[in-house]
Amino acid sequence: MHPNPESATTRRDFLQATAAVAALASVGAPSIVLGASPFTHMALPWGESALAPVIGAQTVGIHHGKHHKAYVDNLNNLVKGTEFEGQPLERVVMATAGKADRQALFNNAGQIWNHDFYWHSLKPGGGGKPPAALAARIDESFGSFEEFRKQFAAMTVSQFGSGWGWLVADSAGKLKVVKTGNAEVPMTQGLKPLLTIDVWEHAYYLDYQNRRADYVNAVIDKLLDWEFAVRNLG
Repeated sequence: MHPNPESATTRRDFLQATAAVAALASVGAPSIVLGASPFTHMALPWGESALAPVIGAQTVGIHHGKHHKAYVDNLNNLVKGTEFEGQPLERVVMATAGKADRQALFNNAGQIWNHDFYWHSLKPGGGGKPPAALAARIDESFGSFEEFRKQFAAMTVSQFGSGWGWLVADSAGKLKVVKTGNAEVPMTQGLKPLLTIDVWEHAYYLDYQNRRADYVNAVIDKLLDWEFAVRNLG
């Protein structure tokens, strides 16, 4: 029998993805549950109106109930009958990242992962300064909380088009702020996500129209869940 090149490529992709996931685990996995397919539409950690007036109930309802759900439905349809069926979400993300022939799979898997992480990054009555242990790490990496806040807001607002702003830790444990476009995930760059802010227009347009900076600043000051970031940092 002749070897199947596609099967060999698939095995290599999954070995690479497994190694990447293992490397991430060595620095601490993000504090969310990443189940295998059929992938589920995550329930919100709070009610649709809980983030108002910073983010209104209508925005949350459409964002979570329409956009996020569509990614889940799309991915479940895309993985049927493929080698990705039954695989954990994070492994699908890592195995399809950067592969042109897997773009649809990556886009939907990445967006599910990003949205699950985003909802956990927010909480009613959040924001302000982080707990002491994380505050010390922020001071060490940025010089002060005020400098971190300035850089995080600027980085997130500057994302051209759709995407995400992130607080991450690199492999040496240094905290950084980065941005990613569309469905991109910092994990594919060897970075551990701690918090994220969604800057796709559907995340804020009903409440802020074109005032992206106002939305980002309000989320930082009033909604970020610093306890979630602490759990992710480990």
